[in-house]
Amino acid sequence: MADFKATRNGYGEALVELGAKNSKVVVLDADLSKSTMTYMFGEKYPERFFNMGIAEQNLIGTAAGLSAAGFIPFASSFGIFASGRAYEQIRNIVCYAKLNVKIGGTHGGITVGEDGATHQGLEEIALMRVIPNMTVIVPADFDEAKAATMAACEYNGPVYLRLGRDKVETITDYSNRPFEIGKGYVLADGSDVTIAATGLMSAFALQARSALAAKGVSAAVIHLPTIKPLDTKLLYEYAQKTRAFVTCEEHQIACGMGSAVCEFLSQNIPTPVKMVGVNDVFGESGTPKELLEAYGLNANGIIKAVDEVVKLKK
Repeated sequence: MADFKATRNGYGEALVELGAKNSKVVVLDADLSKSTMTYMFGEKYPERFFNMGIAEQNLIGTAAGLSAAGFIPFASSFGIFASGRAYEQIRNIVCYAKLNVKIGGTHGGITVGEDGATHQGLEEIALMRVIPNMTVIVPADFDEAKAATMAACEYNGPVYLRLGRDKVETITDYSNRPFEIGKGYVLADGSDVTIAATGLMSAFALQARSALAAKGVSAAVIHLPTIKPLDTKLLYEYAQKTRAFVTCEEHQIACGMGSAVCEFLSQNIPTPVKMVGVNDVFGESGTPKELLEAYGLNANGIIKAVDEVVKLKK
């Protein structure tokens, strides 16, 4: 039976492990530690945990100061607040100086659910990937979130980790390998079309592939957990191989992962692309399952896009 856990839990567990390994690791939160899962670190290492209150600008500014003093700060809040309310501080203090600050933005995407549009971050990838020196990671599941958090700690420079609230299927295995920043992974090979997915959409991409195979369509599935820097070598290889792409993300289509893929392909190996994501609208209140279906962020939405792009290819 498939294992379902939230990526925010992988983040929280990784922080506890990092706290034991490295005394320089400190964690800051904006009064949401029970939701971001940083409370686990706070219970274990209270002297290295700082609740900054509902003050995201101060959260990032303090994290920057701790970084300048030689610590490795992980600053956490809901993605919409971490990336939006503190954007100027992230840009002008953290990234401009290339400080070693890690930002954990939880509750990304419409699967935040009933909290509705104000809390459903659908723009964080766009906001973060456009800033120079920022690395952007969107894990697919619990195991990858844990491994990516460990890797972010080892990496010297700003990192944004986009994490989710809802439990998602585990499709990766990092038991015998580390997470590599900037590397994409081939989850399944194929020859007719490439489905490039990130976050929870990678599990749906695998489901879509099975259904497409029954229709005689051979789809490759590549998972892109690092949005910036992209694995352009892998993208080029599969553009040559399949000559058609579908991108899938729980994010606005504009300026997200799909846009990043299109930017590379259009300049290096022009390829037909269809993008699956939220199309220039806000989210709404509902269960995660209801919302994914309403916005076409599921296997059926991917299959429809594949049918369209294969026609373009021909």
